[in-house]
Amino acid sequence: MSNTPSNFYSTYIKLRFFTKLKRFLQIKAKSKEPSDRQPTKDSEIFIVIEEKGIMGKESDKDNGWMMLQKSVKKLHFGNCDEKEVAVKEIIELAKEDLKRRKFMAELGVIPPLVAMVGGSDQAVLRRQRLAVQALTGLANGSFTNKALMVEAGILSKLPKKTDNLDGNTRQEFAELILSISLLANTQFNMDSSRIIPFVVSILDSSNSSVETKCTCLGTLYNISSVLENSASLATNGTVTTLLRLSSLKEVSEKALATLGNLVVTLMGKKAMEESPMMPESLMEIMTWEEQPKCQELSVYILMILAHQSSIQREKMSKAGIVPVLLEVALLGSSLAQKRALKLLQWFKDERQIKMGPHSGPQVGRMPIDSSPMSPRAVDESKKLMKKIVKQSLYKNMETITSRANGGGDSSRFKSLVVSSSSKSLPY
Repeated sequence: MSNTPSNFYSTYIKLRFFTKLKRFLQIKAKSKEPSDRQPTKDSEIFIVIEEKGIMGKESDKDNGWMMLQKSVKKLHFGNCDEKEVAVKEIIELAKEDLKRRKFMAELGVIPPLVAMVGGSDQAVLRRQRLAVQALTGLANGSFTNKALMVEAGILSKLPKKTDNLDGNTRQEFAELILSISLLANTQFNMDSSRIIPFVVSILDSSNSSVETKCTCLGTLYNISSVLENSASLATNGTVTTLLRLSSLKEVSEKALATLGNLVVTLMGKKAMEESPMMPESLMEIMTWEEQPKCQELSVYILMILAHQSSIQREKMSKAGIVPVLLEVALLGSSLAQKRALKLLQWFKDERQIKMGPHSGPQVGRMPIDSSPMSPRAVDESKKLMKKIVKQSLYKNMETITSRANGGGDSSRFKSLVVSSSSKSLPY
């Protein structure tokens, strides 16, 4: 056997397991002997561990320990069939409580489970799925266990192609990666660039369920909350995928929340500005009165894009955003109304700047007529101008009203309470 780092690590795990097992058996043997001596420090520690419930209820302590002992031993030294049985037992043991999950990780079960995740051969797919289930259970509620999985190389074991995975396996992988992605908000150094392509491939697959897509979008949201990850997200086609999914009402809110994190970064904003789906896709979402949170997020993203960018404002204006903003300002939630009014003010100010203070008919540029206009002609001109303005106003209001009352039910336009997740946004 060559002295490779992996062999050293495997030997270390085995020695650690036998050391813990030997210590436990010694303490167990001493506890059965009648003695008036005070308990040792090691025995006190074990008693405390038992009292806190690592081995379960009093009647199940011996059975629980024996099952755990056998499972860990089979996982380390058993053949393929024995390892498969061991993983099934670990899945059940991991459901007990957090202390047991941490104790199992101390016994070194995570590295061999991670090793079982790799490979795409049909013979190992069943064991692969079981290993993913076990790791998901062990990761539940434990930062340390998640970090151990990353250190053991779980990210490098992710399948390169997700088309070969069935729906249940996709969902199980998505749940595991969602749990691990919570490390992005910590000081732990995790390479998120390995996660993004895997998650995006699941999102782009037509065979992925809505539940799986929601889980994957949660992963991208966790990753996008760290500014340093914006480059990886903006250069992997993630923005296009998110914009496409934002048009699906079942997953729109999660996709828009991730875009909201990206739009405040330089590369994320640039990727959205260059997308051919903008701004029409978000303008369509702004008309979803039954989903106020989606309205609020879509207007927020357009606000960030339009801020200090005359090019983007002109692009939005040509796409017909002003009537849509008027509709949101009248019928949207309080937060959406505030944001829509802010955008409308920007378009109004920009129009006034372009027109200038004397943009109307200039006297010096008009042909000079020696005969003054009669008072009657002046009155008729004013009446004609007022008529034109009213007709334009009525037309706009009819358009807005017809879109607002398209379903014939005015009760859906009641005031909506702004969710707490929107309070962190500026408008």
